Amino acid sequence: MPKDRIAVITGASRGIGRSIALALAAQGATIVAVDMDQAATDAIVAELKAAGGKALGVVGNVTVPADVERMIDAATEAFGRVDILVNNAGITRDGLLMRMKEEDWDAVLTVNLKGAFLCTRAAFKVMSKQRYGRIINIASVVGQMGNAGQANYCASKAGLIGLTKSNARELAKRNVTVNAVAPGFIATAMTDALSDKVRAELTAQIPLERLGSADDIANAVVFLASEASGYITGHVLSVNGGMYM
Repeated sequence: MPKDRIAVITGASRGIGRSIALALAAQGATIVAVDMDQAATDAIVAELKAAGGKALGVVGNVTVPADVERMIDAATEAFGRVDILVNNAGITRDGLLMRMKEEDWDAVLTVNLKGAFLCTRAAFKVMSKQRYGRIINIASVVGQMGNAGQANYCASKAGLIGLTKSNARELAKRNVTVNAVAPGFIATAMTDALSDKVRAELTAQIPLERLGSADDIANAVVFLASEASGYITGHVLSVNGGMYM
C-alpha cells in the first residue's frame, strides 16, 4: 500500500477526486490536494486532516504551466518528494457535433488532455531524480467506446489513454509506471437527479446492473499507486461493471 508516499491529486475537492484523496490518505499517503477553488481546497484538506491524514492544499489551474510548476514545487518544498500523481481534473461541455462550439472543443481538450500532459511533465522531473513514481490518469469508458453528444470529451479521454501508453514506454527506464483507470457510469449528484426511467436505461447497459461508485474508482487508484502494481505499466484498468469489455 502507498504508506508514507506523497500523492498529488488534481481536481481533489469533489466527486471521484475526493474519494481518491480519502482512500489514499486512509492507506497512509500524504495528500497534496489541487483544485481551482480556494474554499473547496480548504474543505478537502480539513476533511483529510480531521480523518487523521496529512494534507496540503494548492490552488491552481492544470492548464497554466506556471500553476502546474508551483503545484509540484509546493509538494517538494513541503514533503521533499512526489511519489504519486493522479491526473483527475476534468470538465465536460457536451453537445452534438454539428452544434458544438469550437471554444467548447478547445476547453475540454485543454483541461482533460493538455492538463494531464503538463502535470506529468512537471512531476516526472522529480520522479526521474528519485527513480520512482506512480502516475495514474483518470480516463473514461467513453474514451474506449465513444458516446453521442460527447465528441470533445471522448476525444480527450481517448487521447489520455494514448498519452498513458506513450508515457509508460518513455518513463519506465526511471522506474516510473504510468497507468489509466477508465470509469464507467458512476453514481454522482448528476445521476441522482435522473428519472427512474433514465437510470433504468443506463443500468440496462451494465452487466452488473448497477452504477459504480466513486469508491470503486478510488480502490483501483490505490492499487495502481501501491507497490503491488510495480510490474504494471501502460495498462488501462476498466472499472465499468462490464459495460465495455
